[in-house]
Amino acid sequence: MRLTQWLRTSRTDRELRLWKVGLVLPLTFLAAIAVAAAVFRTGWDLLDVHGLKPERRIDSKTLFDLVKLSFGVVAGAGALVALVVAYRRQRVDEAGAHREDTRLHTERFSQAVDKLGSDSPAVQLGGVHALAGLADDAPDDSLRQTCIDVLCAYLQLPFTPDPGDDPAHQEEHHHYLALRKVRHTILHLIGDHYRRPQGTHRSWQGCNIDLTGVIIDGHLDFSGAAFSGSTVSFRDATFSGGMVDFGGATISSGDVYFARAAFSGSKVSFKDATFSGGAVSFGRATFSGGTVDFYRARFSGSDVFFGRATFSGGTVTFNFATFSDGRVDLGAGVRFSGAGVFFSGATFSGGRVFFSGATFSSGRVFLGGGATFSGGRVFFDGARFSGGTVSFSQARFSGGTVSFDGATGSIPSLQWI
Repeated sequence: MRLTQWLRTSRTDRELRLWKVGLVLPLTFLAAIAVAAAVFRTGWDLLDVHGLKPERRIDSKTLFDLVKLSFGVVAGAGALVALVVAYRRQRVDEAGAHREDTRLHTERFSQAVDKLGSDSPAVQLGGVHALAGLADDAPDDSLRQTCIDVLCAYLQLPFTPDPGDDPAHQEEHHHYLALRKVRHTILHLIGDHYRRPQGTHRSWQGCNIDLTGVIIDGHLDFSGAAFSGSTVSFRDATFSGGMVDFGGATISSGDVYFARAAFSGSKVSFKDATFSGGAVSFGRATFSGGTVDFYRARFSGSDVFFGRATFSGGTVTFNFATFSDGRVDLGAGVRFSGAGVFFSGATFSGGRVFFSGATFSSGRVFLGGGATFSGGRVFFDGARFSGGTVSFSQARFSGGTVSFDGATGSIPSLQWI
């Protein structure tokens, strides 16, 4: 039902809108007269004409010129009519071609969705590739986005967990592996198409990717992709294995969300990524294992937010990252009861890193190991320390600010060099 409503709305939105001929023709003539008058007036001024010489009688040559002028006006009017008619016919033909493309796309779309809903993993796999091909050939961006949404929706469907290698459940185990292959194929196709430069054939850059609630246990590769004006959502997702790779990606105005995501084994890599706008949010995420890696990332404008996240295991690394602007917020209710956050070799020439309002009961925050502060600010204002370690060992300070205003508990001693 929703698909039918969407298709009806889509066709209505693209309904050909043409003005009535009775209105278009007078307007065209008026525009032509206005242009001719402007040209005549310009020529009159350029020739510095002060008036017309009156003639009581005209010769045959002048009369013939008047006749030719009359026929020229009539021919020009006919040409304008022909131009309007040809333009309308072209518009109608284009609209008809678009409707035909949309109709064919809809038929192929319905067939691909039917395959994706099959009980056979092999048929589902065929439906996955058919939908990806439809997204590549879609006549407009909205139809492409619809195909991508269906692929993402498949990943969001619940599935039966792996029963294991017990011979008594061998058939169920093989069925699980086959469906897992379908899911991993979708992840591969999303990454493969999103890495293609926007505007090129088969590129999905600029489209939204909604993986809310998805279990990520395979490899998803966004390396080198550009996120500008689009949204990639991993809200409530579970990362239990595999890797999500944003290595070398550029986030200039798009947003990537990991809100309430659970990390128990996967790795999310932003190695060599550039953050010049947009936002990356890990708000309320839970880290019990796995790694989020910002190795050599460059922060010149984006916000990275970990508000109310819980760290009981795993690591978040900003080693050798460069902070010249933007904000990294590891405060605002963040709880450190394990895990570690490392900034070894990072360079702070601007930007801000916040631990304000965080709670440290165990775990480690390491801003030493060759980190260089020539500017920028690190805030622990209002943080609560009941354990854990915050270290600036071997860090080099030639500027910048580290603040513990309002912090409570056993504030760690800092080693300044």
